[in-house]
Amino acid sequence: MSITSAIVLFAVIWFMVMFIALPIGLRTQGDEGEIVPGTHAGSPANLNMKRKMRNVTFVSFGLWIVIAGTIFSGVFTIRDIDIFNRMNPEVQSGDRGE
Repeated sequence: MSITSAIVLFAVIWFMVMFIALPIGLRTQGDEGEIVPGTHAGSPANLNMKRKMRNVTFVSFGLWIVIAGTIFSGVFTIRDIDIFNRMNPEVQSGDRGE
């Protein structure tokens, strides 16, 4: 895995965790009973993005370590998930039977 692949993997994990974590613990203005004029009742009342981003970064880093470690260790390879047997071991990349 190159450094670019590692960064892209971390970014994908980070955004997935962020979208999962956004609604966790969220209280709306309608729930609180104090709706600011001009806003929707479903607008967040207690959203602390710095804390949420920090927590998401810590969780994402842990997941990234596990996933990157699994990729580097070679426990699973691309052949392990080839359910259609398209990576036939008899056919080499340069040998196409021509």
